[in-house]
Amino acid sequence: MSELLPDGRVFDMPTHRTARPPRSTPARTPVRLTGRAVTLGLTLAVLAGLGWVAGMIYTLIAWPL
Repeated sequence: MSELLPDGRVFDMPTHRTARPPRSTPARTPVRLTGRAVTLGLTLAVLAGLGWVAGMIYTLIAWPL
């Protein structure tokens, strides 16, 4: 089987898979660390949202009419 390049040349495609070079670093971070970071971020976001809502309620209650 052959493939045509954009400049008109033809080259043969390999008929088998080649071996990948070994990786020196892990492909991805461990799932546990990622899950903990996401949980911490969501918890902080919820706390910030609750604080904002509480501040708005306090502002409305304390607002002089």
